[in-house]
Amino acid sequence: MPPGRLRLLAALASAFSAMPSLAGEPPKAVVELFTSQGCSSCPPADRVVYDLSKEPGIVALSFPVDYWDYLGWKDTLASPAFSARQRAYAEARGDRQVFTPQVIVNGKTSCVGSDRAQIGRAMTRAPAARQSLPVRIDLAEKGETLAIEVGRAEPPASGEVWVLPVLKEREVAIGRGENRGRSVTYANVVRGMTRAGFWSGAQAHFEVPLTKARPADADSYVVILQAGEQEKPGPILGAAKGPGL
Repeated sequence: MPPGRLRLLAALASAFSAMPSLAGEPPKAVVELFTSQGCSSCPPADRVVYDLSKEPGIVALSFPVDYWDYLGWKDTLASPAFSARQRAYAEARGDRQVFTPQVIVNGKTSCVGSDRAQIGRAMTRAPAARQSLPVRIDLAEKGETLAIEVGRAEPPASGEVWVLPVLKEREVAIGRGENRGRSVTYANVVRGMTRAGFWSGAQAHFEVPLTKARPADADSYVVILQAGEQEKPGPILGAAKGPGL
């Protein structure tokens, strides 16, 4: 490696180590729940994900979808982008199964969102000798910037780094539709997805404005490293939680 590049990498490492670190124990699993306020089967799954969100080794996320809005209640947290993400997972798996409540574990395994035992089996399916999420991600805030340090992969891999703003907790009183009269508490509700950059498999540094990581309708964030691309997502290779998660 040229001496100039070595000096640059050393300077970046030194600068990153001087920042206030958000690093904790790396998560073992990412659990994505596709849910809807208009789905009568979803509240038990919302409770499962709420409980999982309190476990330090798990990144539990709620992705409210919009395709049940016609049932009489427009989901107040839903996004068409989340419905598209769920469909992209189905296309990538090849089974085209899209339903609510559906959980995707580590970008790979589809589960019934209310089946805590099935989700647990999916989280522990990786061989004991391997980490479920093999690539470490460290986060640090510096002024108005979120710095993201992504480790290297063995064997080589590639993917995309995504920043997901989240609303840590939101209770919603549902006035119409299948859940009329119920109040449901949602945990780690994703409010958007920002692509920080492409990762080639080597150690890499990314930066995004904190206004992207923590916009007005979010109070923390999650960073994930995912193989594939947005239209055909692959396994999640790494993850890190923001403050308070």
